Amino acid sequence: MPPKTYPYATLAVLTGLNVLNYIDRNMLLGVQPLVQKEFNINDAQTGFLTSAFFIVYMVAAPLVGWMGDRFPRKNIILIGIAVWSGFTLLTWLVHDYNQLLFRHTIVGIGEASYATIAPTLVADSFPIARRGRMLSIFYLGLPAGSALGILLGGPLGQQFGWRVPFMLAGIPGFLLAFVFWLLPEPERGQTEVTEFSVERSTVLGLARNGAFITACLGMAMYTFAVGGLQVWIPTFLHRVRGMSVARAAITFGLIALLNGLVATVLGGWLGDRMLKRHEGAYYRFSGIAMLVAIPLMVLAVYASGRLMLPAIFFAVFALLIGTGPSNTAVVNSVDAPIRSSALAVNTFVIHLLGDAFSPWLIGKISDRTSLQTAFWAAFAAAGFSAFFFLYGVRFAPKLKAASTAAPS
Repeated sequence: MPPKTYPYATLAVLTGLNVLNYIDRNMLLGVQPLVQKEFNINDAQTGFLTSAFFIVYMVAAPLVGWMGDRFPRKNIILIGIAVWSGFTLLTWLVHDYNQLLFRHTIVGIGEASYATIAPTLVADSFPIARRGRMLSIFYLGLPAGSALGILLGGPLGQQFGWRVPFMLAGIPGFLLAFVFWLLPEPERGQTEVTEFSVERSTVLGLARNGAFITACLGMAMYTFAVGGLQVWIPTFLHRVRGMSVARAAITFGLIALLNGLVATVLGGWLGDRMLKRHEGAYYRFSGIAMLVAIPLMVLAVYASGRLMLPAIFFAVFALLIGTGPSNTAVVNSVDAPIRSSALAVNTFVIHLLGDAFSPWLIGKISDRTSLQTAFWAAFAAAGFSAFFFLYGVRFAPKLKAASTAAPS
């Protein structure tokens, strides 16, 4: 393979792994009613499966980030892939709620080893002017993998039993890991000029880095909203709108998949275009997207009949179009030597305040009131997300590309 193709090969393999990452993570969401029926568990217990995953995921992230700034990143990623794919295969041996809870939490350790470090390899492979677009391709894994996990999990689980989808999802990770092992690791910071500052270049300085803090808080509230809705919308369609488990999973999965492919890439492209005119483009774009999403989310949950599915479609579109810009804002807010550590801190914060908490909280509120009422927690979080992103415009960093930047 010619060296000039390495960045694109790295992006392609990492994107494929990221899709699998989110398939493994979200396969459970498509089969939740089946799991609830077999283990006789309530909504709070079901939501806690996802919450426990993220608790372990965010606790593991700081250690992984520290290692990622000091050791070869490729080796750490390969170990993480082996852990999450291996324990996904072990789902076949799960026979009660506690075993499923244990399996789900260990997968969180493996995925933290991947998600914390992989974006830094993408950032080091492409110049700043194209970073938003390239990261938006990488982050296709979030909506596309999440959608495929639900889309495949529901029908396969209903037809063959809920454990079968997990078995099918575990194998491809090992195959892509082998391809990734063959590729070289890009040099840290090769696509940008680093000018030392305490705020951007040291981990302790993150506490005074306004660009990093506002991006983290904006993403945390975004993650609260998206994580909570993603976990419970398939169940909402089954329980409240009367769809079968398979139909609910297919409906929401197709909406999320189509929007993920279009909105995520479009958001990254628009963010890069806007960056040419203003440094705060990624923040402003993400904040406006969240403001637009709020009324659409409310309509999606309360509308019925023909209006319901279009409302869900456009709500998901508005939520996902800011994926690339918001993640790029975090990546650009710090210098390359501490980027893995900064992403680890970001991972910890967004899941602590976001989807480690929201699935359980929405489930708890649902047990006491109704699932529709519980969704108001997600609507409020979206409003806070918009505020933090728009406030963060004033802190957006001025970035300089390196003269030896990677491929154009």
